[in-house]
Amino acid sequence: MDRRSFIRNGIGSMATLGVGELILLNPSTAQAMSYRPLANGQQRKIKNNYKTATRITSVCLNCSTVCGIEGFVQDNKVIKIRGNPLDPNMGSHMTCAKGQSGPTVNDYPERLLYPLKRAGERGSGLWKRITWEEAYEEIARRIRASIDAGHPERVCIHQGRSRIEAEIGRFLDAIGTPVLLNHRAVCSSNKRAANYVSLGETDWESIDAERCTYFLNFGANFYEAHQGGLHLVSRVVKARYDHGAKLVTFDVRLSNTAGRSDEWHQPFPGTEGAIALAMAHVIVRENEVDRDFLDKFVQPGLDTIRTWLAPCTPAWAAKLSGVAAADITRLALEFARKRPAVAAFTNRGTGAHYNGFNAERAVVMLNALVGSVAKEGGYCYGLDEKLSPARYPAPEPRPPKPTIRTDLEDPPEWPLANRWQKMKVGQVVFDYLRQGRAKLDVYLSYTIAAPMTWPEGRSTTVEVLKDEKLIPFHACSDVVYSEMAHYADMILPDATYLERWGMDIRNNMELQHFVTLRQPMVTPPGSATSFADVLFEIGKRLGPGQAKYFKFGKHEDFVRHQCSKLPTKGADGKIFKDGFEYMKHYGVYVDSAAPKPYEVYRKPLDAALVQGSRVDEQTRVIYKADDKGKEKAVGLMVGEVPVRGFTTPSRKFEIYAPEVAKVASTIGMRDDGLPTFHQVPSHVDLAADRLILTTFKWNVHTQGRTASQKYLAEIVHDNPMWIHAATAKKLGIKTGDTVELTTYRPLSGAAGDKAYKGTGEVVGSATVKAFVTRGIHPRVVAVSNSLGWITGGRSCEGERGRRVEVAAKGLAPDAAQAFGPAPAVDDLEFGLWWDEKNGGRGSGVNINAILPINPQPLVGMQAWFDTVCSIRKVV
Repeated sequence: MDRRSFIRNGIGSMATLGVGELILLNPSTAQAMSYRPLANGQQRKIKNNYKTATRITSVCLNCSTVCGIEGFVQDNKVIKIRGNPLDPNMGSHMTCAKGQSGPTVNDYPERLLYPLKRAGERGSGLWKRITWEEAYEEIARRIRASIDAGHPERVCIHQGRSRIEAEIGRFLDAIGTPVLLNHRAVCSSNKRAANYVSLGETDWESIDAERCTYFLNFGANFYEAHQGGLHLVSRVVKARYDHGAKLVTFDVRLSNTAGRSDEWHQPFPGTEGAIALAMAHVIVRENEVDRDFLDKFVQPGLDTIRTWLAPCTPAWAAKLSGVAAADITRLALEFARKRPAVAAFTNRGTGAHYNGFNAERAVVMLNALVGSVAKEGGYCYGLDEKLSPARYPAPEPRPPKPTIRTDLEDPPEWPLANRWQKMKVGQVVFDYLRQGRAKLDVYLSYTIAAPMTWPEGRSTTVEVLKDEKLIPFHACSDVVYSEMAHYADMILPDATYLERWGMDIRNNMELQHFVTLRQPMVTPPGSATSFADVLFEIGKRLGPGQAKYFKFGKHEDFVRHQCSKLPTKGADGKIFKDGFEYMKHYGVYVDSAAPKPYEVYRKPLDAALVQGSRVDEQTRVIYKADDKGKEKAVGLMVGEVPVRGFTTPSRKFEIYAPEVAKVASTIGMRDDGLPTFHQVPSHVDLAADRLILTTFKWNVHTQGRTASQKYLAEIVHDNPMWIHAATAKKLGIKTGDTVELTTYRPLSGAAGDKAYKGTGEVVGSATVKAFVTRGIHPRVVAVSNSLGWITGGRSCEGERGRRVEVAAKGLAPDAAQAFGPAPAVDDLEFGLWWDEKNGGRGSGVNINAILPINPQPLVGMQAWFDTVCSIRKVV
C-alpha cells in the first residue's frame, strides 16, 4: 500500500477516519465537517421552530464577560442564543454579536472530532487517530514517571480563559505540582495589582455606573472590548440619559468609546499616570477633597500627599502628555465637584505600559481623594467574586496544596506577580524554558493559542514548542486545529462551552454576589470531550495516591457538589430537590438578601472577632492571632469604634504602599511606595522617524476564541494600520497603500528585567495596508489583534473553496477520495468573500508576532503599547 492510499489530508476526512489511520494536517489545509449528512450525502434541512425548541440556560464564553444566556435547542442543535434576564449583569434578553454567534460554535467547519497522536516530526502535521483510552493511559504514564522521579513540578497546565480553575487546580494538586501557567500578564495584571495594593479587595472594580454622575475613563474601551463591557455600557448610557452623567475618555485612538464620549483627549502613550497625578495635584491644591475619608481611611495623610503631589502640576503633565494644562485643571475640578457619585477607572490602554502599575494606582487614587470609593454611584468593588470552597464546596477528599515553587510559575524577577493573586508572568514562559530556568516533562495546553497571541509568538514560542528537549511531551486540548495544536504530540478534542459543565462567577454591576451555571445544551460531535472530564479520567489512572481524589465521578458530579449549599426554592415558588436542579432551571443564583457593599470599610467588626484581639496604638490596626498563633490584621479602630476598614496591611486605602517599596528593594529597585510617574524608557527623546505601535480589539473578536466563527469574521476579518493624516502626508502614504512596519526591542533598565533590556535591535517586520485618519495620536500607529491566522480553518485563514479541495491541495488527485461526503451546502465554499485571491481584503496580519517580550517591573505585565516602530511605504 503506498503512502497516498492511507494518509488522509485535512480534518474534513475525519468523518471516515478509523483508529490507527493517518491524517495530514498542515497550516492552511486543516478543514473539517460542519454538517450532519444523510446517507446520500445531502444536508438535512431543518426548519427552526423556536416555539417548540427546548430552552436551556447556560453561560457564554465567547469573551471574558461570561454572560448568562438562554439557548434554544432543536434536534441536538442550538438554533438561537439570547441573554438570561435573571443574570443581574444582563437584566434582559440582550446579548452582543459574540453571544449571537454561539450557535455557530458547535458547528465549526474545522471542528476536531477524535483524539490524534503525532505520527511524524513535531510540527509536520502528520497524525494518526487513537482512542481516548490510549490517550488517557499515555498521559497518565508520563505524569506518573514525573511523580515517581520526585519531580511533579515538571508537569504543568498552560491555560487561557478556562473558567474551570477549581477543576484544574484539583488535578494539579493531586499530582503535587504548582505549575498552572496563565495569561494574566498579557491581559490585566497591572489593573488587578493596582486594585489589590490600593483596596486590598478585588481583582476588578464594579463601578456603580447607573448612579454615577461623572466618568473619567483612562484607556478603557468598554463600548467594545472590556471585561463586563456590555453591562457597563448599558449602565453608562442610562446614567447619561437619566441624569446627564458626563463621560471623559483619554485614549491615543478614537475608539468607539472615545467617539461616544463627551470629551476625547489624546495623550502621548504611557503618560496617563502623569495626567492622573496632575489632576490629583489640582484636587488637593483646591481642597476639593473628602477630608473625613482621607483622615480616617487613607494612608498617608493629606499633608504628606500634598507635599508629594506639589511638583505634579498640570503644566508638568501637559509637557509630557500633550493634553492642555487648562483641560487637566478643568476636568479635575469638574470631577471633584460632582463627588461622591463619580468614578475614575482604567483598562489596558493605561495598564499595558512599562509604567502601567503606577499609572493604574494613580487613577484609582483619584477616587480616594474625592471619597467616591464604595459610595453610591462611585468606584465600588465586590467582596465575594470567587468560587470559595466554603460556599461552593468541592467533593471530598481534596488534595493538599503543593509546597514546591519554580521559577516558571513564580519568577523572582517580578515579585509582585503572585503576591496577592496568581498572576504569573506568562510571556516569559517559553524563554525561561529555553534558558533552562525550569524543566518540563509534560506540558498540557488548554484554550491558549500562544503562537498566535503571545509576543514573539511565531518566533520564541514556536521555537520552544518544536524543541522536544525543552518540551518532551505536549498534549493540546482544543476545539479546532489551532496553531497551538499544530505543535503538540497529542490532540484532545474539546467540548465547546455550549457542550460542557461548569460554575462561573463574575463581578456584579448591581453589587450583589451571584453565581451562574454552565450546562451542556447539546452533546458534542464525534468523541469530543470536555477538558475537565479528560483531567478527571487521567487522574483516575495515575495510581491509588491520586485516584482517590477523583472518585466522585464526572464533571457533572463535581458541579453538582459545588451546588450543594445553594437554595432549593425559587423566587417564583418552584421547589427543586437540590441546588443543582435549581441552577439547571434558572441558570443563576443571586444573593439578593445581602446588602450592597456601600462603605463596607465602615462596617463595625463582629464582637467575636474583636474578642481576644489587640490594637496597635500607633497605627490603630486591630490584630488577632489565628489557630496557629500567627497575627493577622482584621480591622481598624476609628475613634473608639472597631471597623472592618480595607483589607490592605494598614486596613486603609493605601496611596502609600510600604509593601511595594519593601518588595522592590529585594530585587535592587528603588521605589518610594507611591504611584510616582516615570516615563517609559523607550519613549524618552523618541527619534523623529520613530512612532509608537499600539494594538486593540474589535468588539467581535477575543484573540483565539472567535476567529474561526464565520459570523464574526464576516464583520471584522482584516486589520489595516491606523496612521494619522499629518504623519501619513509626511511619509507619502495614502489609505490602501502597503507599508512595511518594523518593530524594535525596547530600551528598559529596571533591575527586575535585565534579561529583556534591549538596545533597539529589530524584533520583526510585517507588511500591512494603511488606513489614514485623524482619529489617532500623530506619534502612534495602531493595528488590531486577533487576526492573521496561519492555522485554524478557512474562516480565519481567509481561504474559500470546497472543503476537500482546500484541504487536499498539494496532494495527488486520488487523495481526495479519502475524504468523507461533502456537505450539500457549505457556506465557506463561496460565502467567504474576503479571500484575497478572489479580490477580497484578506484575513489580516498577526501583529503580536513582531511585538517584543516586554514585562514591566515588579508585576510583570506585558507592556504591549510601548513598542517603538518605523514605517516605510512599499512601492
